[in-house]
Amino acid sequence: MNKTRVFLILVIGLVFSVYLAQSPSNNRDWAKDQVLLPYAVFDGNEVAIKNIRNFAYYSERDYEPHYYDKVFDTNDLESVDYIVEPFGSMGAAHTFLSFGFGNGSYVAISVEIRKETGESFSPLKGLFRAYELMYVIADERDVIKLRANYRKHIVYLYPIELAPEKMRELFLSMLTRANKLRESPEFYNTLTNTCTTNIARHVNAVAPNAIPWDLRLILPRNSDELAYELGLIDQSISLQEARTRYQINERARSYADDPDFSVRIRQPD
Repeated sequence: MNKTRVFLILVIGLVFSVYLAQSPSNNRDWAKDQVLLPYAVFDGNEVAIKNIRNFAYYSERDYEPHYYDKVFDTNDLESVDYIVEPFGSMGAAHTFLSFGFGNGSYVAISVEIRKETGESFSPLKGLFRAYELMYVIADERDVIKLRANYRKHIVYLYPIELAPEKMRELFLSMLTRANKLRESPEFYNTLTNTCTTNIARHVNAVAPNAIPWDLRLILPRNSDELAYELGLIDQSISLQEARTRYQINERARSYADDPDFSVRIRQPD
């Protein structure tokens, strides 16, 4: 074996050792929008969610932090929506879920990287333990307006067809995972531990094999197409009709300051 090959093996071994030696942490200099971790307190059918994010945005990076706590009765859970925010190229998108209750309230759960101050997302860095994972629990007026009104990305909001008891199990599954990350942090991974792969994992936990492995879980720009094919999105209309009907950008802008924002963005044009 020549010296060059030995040197390359040693370098690769050193890099791999450094990679494995890294440990996830909840104690870093976090970006201002991700300092507080949300968590849930369970009491029978009721769930008290702490640190629900509801920032007042003036631009994408200029905002006033606000958080609130709220109690939800899981018996009142009536809907779950799948939100897709395409961005960039090569199939990139952010996805998250929002849960609706009979009293007209909604709460969104978004699986994201937990950025440190000055950090931005890189898919390549996401392969190498560069970011911790975070479940952001937020008011829709935060996470949807941020994406549609300030980032000006296309945003789709699809009602998901799921039995009521499965909606409840899905909601509780995601809250339980948020609690777990507060105690035992994990690294984000661009291929295995992302927004969409975690949603699929939660759905499969309550409805085994509902979502098979598919490249669109890794490149989720067309994950709505996968959901449509699996019957999770209304198939009485075409996928293109669904995309037209459930793109909410115009409504999000028109009703940005409406106290019934979540209701308004779901009303047909």
